[in-house]
Amino acid sequence: MPEEFKPGCQRPEAKTEEKVEAEEKVEKIVKEEASMVKVGKPAPDFTAPGFFEGKFANFKLSEYLGQWVVLCFYPGDFTFV
Repeated sequence: MPEEFKPGCQRPEAKTEEKVEAEEKVEKIVKEEASMVKVGKPAPDFTAPGFFEGKFANFKLSEYLGQWVVLCFYPGDFTFV
């Protein structure tokens, strides 16, 4: 099931040296694993926020394995694209 969350702005927390080092390690791993998405191949798993039945929730693509999925993206309202 999607993980529900409350939308809104949050004050960013101060970063410690340990957090910065951990983020750099994660970025390095992600860069090494990144590859081009190809037509006819399975889509990479990802999590994205969405709105469903009056609530905001995080949806994971792998939850819909074996089902048809249509993904729609659009820029936020009142943005210049």
